[in-house]
Amino acid sequence: MEMGVPVIQAGLSAAAMALTFVAFVPYFRSVFSGTTRPHVFSWLVWGSNTSVAFVATLSAGGGAGAWAVGFSAAITLAVAALAWTRRADVSITRTDWLFFLAGLAAIPVWFVASDPLWAIALVTAVELLGFGPTMRKSWHQPWSEPVSFLAILAVRNALVIAALEQRSLATMLFPAAMAGACILLIGILVVRRQSLPPPARPARV
Repeated sequence: MEMGVPVIQAGLSAAAMALTFVAFVPYFRSVFSGTTRPHVFSWLVWGSNTSVAFVATLSAGGGAGAWAVGFSAAITLAVAALAWTRRADVSITRTDWLFFLAGLAAIPVWFVASDPLWAIALVTAVELLGFGPTMRKSWHQPWSEPVSFLAILAVRNALVIAALEQRSLATMLFPAAMAGACILLIGILVVRRQSLPPPARPARV
């Protein structure tokens, strides 16, 4: 039975990566069509943070469960690169720099503490702070975010947890926090949509 566990976990991780790919295909299409202009620095911050979380989770014994985190980091950095090459939104604020530097600070914190948990805790906190503006916008504009996209990401993170070879606070914190943030955001969208009708589509001429 023990020999079959890694195979099952590898399959769960592969499913998580497939969901990540499916979730981002429409987003990439919208970028190429010009309807979406991603903020290059924001995606760079998210990509670097997720990369640190991937390495730290792998170091903590996450095994196959960490693969999907690494895959997500690669896709996120790909969005950042695409945003840069297409000259999308390249403005950088002080908050952007704060998040970026906080994410980078996770690496020396990890080495000083000799425990990947501290690095994961720091990048998780930064990622959760990054959800703040989106949640605020979603409260006032509940039709501006796709529920299906967030639902796929929540399920993806649940699969990441299921695929972990060792479950501990260090390996579960990042995917659990991301799943929780997505579920909370979905709740905000669903509740607010009950009281705010969708925006009217422009009339065709």
